[in-house]
Order: sequence, then C-alpha cells, then structure tokens
Amino acid sequence: MAWENFDGFQSSNIALLKYDPETWTLEVTFHGGGTYHYFDVPTDIWDGLKIADSQGIYLNAHIKGHFRYAKV
Repeated sequence: MAWENFDGFQSSNIALLKYDPETWTLEVTFHGGGTYHYFDVPTDIWDGLKIADSQGIYLNAHIKGHFRYAKV
C-alpha cells in the first residue's frame, strides 16, 4: 500500500488519517487507540475529509455507515 498521510488538522477524536489511493482504503486512528480501515472510499471523499472544517463531523456524515470497515 502507498499510504498518503494527512497531518493538517486538529481533532479531539481523530489522531491520524491515512489514505491509499490505489486501493481506496482510508485508515482512521482515534485518540482512544482504535484504528479502522474504511474500504472503497473514493478519492473525492478523501479530498472532502481533508478540507472539512471538522474531520470528525465529516467522518460521521460521509464515511461512517456508508462504507465497509474493519478494526485493525
């Protein structure tokens, strides 16, 4: 996987965001320690996540419940 990191944000809930454009896999690590992979996330959703005013709100509105996921 060729992970692309996104470091330009501050969140009370999300510690780390990574995306693999080859497999459309989004990796989200939470401050509480859990890391999840969301599958088949299109690049436009990743781009929207990066420019959102709140990554947590965007994640809840556009990713959770819309894409398959697994805890890693």
